[in-house]
Amino acid sequence: MSKQIIRTDQAPRAIGTYSQAVRVGQTVYLSGQIPLVPETMELIDGDMADHIRRVFDNLRAVAQAAGGDLSDIVKLNVFLTDLNDFAQVNQIMAEYFQEPYPARAAIGVAALPKGAAVEMDAILVLE
Repeated sequence: MSKQIIRTDQAPRAIGTYSQAVRVGQTVYLSGQIPLVPETMELIDGDMADHIRRVFDNLRAVAQAAGGDLSDIVKLNVFLTDLNDFAQVNQIMAEYFQEPYPARAAIGVAALPKGAAVEMDAILVLE
């Protein structure tokens, strides 16, 4: 199968040697998103809830560029510099997802790019 590189201006451009997403067949691998505003490439102003929502919005933009949406995500990885924020991720995730929810992991990390407090990546499968 061939690889298709997914790009959109509706999400932050890659800040390293990676693509926003890669599609192979019906599977799309979304690179990690941090709470960057696509137009400025700066972290969004606001509290942790704003940061989590921005990450979900960025993931949605890339998923839509690939021909899907958040509802097509089958695996979500959440990286947090403070696992005490995990309950807030759950609360906000319920605004973006409905059952059946994707499989998920939450991982505590020491640091994230650009000093972000949250990053998420995902795998989605298109119908």
